Amino acid sequence: MAEHRLSVQQSCRCIGLSRAAYYRASQGRDRDAKVIDAINTMIDRHPRWGFWKTYKALRRNGHGWNHKRVYRVYCELKLNQQRRAKKRLPQRIKRPLLVPPRPDQVWSADFMSDMLHAGKRFRTFNVIDDFNREAVHIEIDTSITGKRLIRVFERLRLERGLPDILRVDNGPEFLSGEFVAWAEATGMIIQYIQPGEPNQNAYIERFNRTFRNELLDLYLFRNLGEVREATYWWMIEYNEQRPHDSLADLTPAEYLSKNAGNSIFQLST
Repeated sequence: MAEHRLSVQQSCRCIGLSRAAYYRASQGRDRDAKVIDAINTMIDRHPRWGFWKTYKALRRNGHGWNHKRVYRVYCELKLNQQRRAKKRLPQRIKRPLLVPPRPDQVWSADFMSDMLHAGKRFRTFNVIDDFNREAVHIEIDTSITGKRLIRVFERLRLERGLPDILRVDNGPEFLSGEFVAWAEATGMIIQYIQPGEPNQNAYIERFNRTFRNELLDLYLFRNLGEVREATYWWMIEYNEQRPHDSLADLTPAEYLSKNAGNSIFQLST
């Protein structure tokens, strides 16, 4: 059976392609090289700009490419990835920052971050008692999630009990569903401050500054073990030896001992 071959003209007619396009050599990505370079240069200088702002800036710089071509190249460079929108937070109520009448009634908590000597970042989760500014706990690791917070507070629950109120900011760890559900189950109320108002959590903010000035900024730690060791001894000194201006120059331990009789709290022997 004889093989029948179509001519170029017939083939182009079948698929609706002009013969001029058939014979034109493919330029591949080389034809977009200038567009790619221009887009990358613009994005390097302005990484938060979107497509239309980038395109308009290219036009102002004298590039005559139409928006369809620029957008095609923009998408090929994977620059059109959907940006994560900020989660709208519920309206928070401004509450006065008062000294609680007894220990372990209100705790304040917050996160800090710092860097090891090798350039690896680590985080600290700090908890203090608002009554006497005692450093209740400092958790240190490269990552601290909502599940990790549950383990921390479960350990504190066994050691000294949980507070009635935990005052925190609107960080994702404190907003995680698991942590919120666990707090509700244990009867611990999470009191969120208003977004952008760190002064509403002034006790822990002041503690963070002291922790950074007196320890984290003084040393270059090689590993997490060194950070934990130094923090352990610093917490003892902070709670038992360091006088506090806000406590009439008493240490947290002395203030607790002196003022325990003025509250319903009784020291255990």
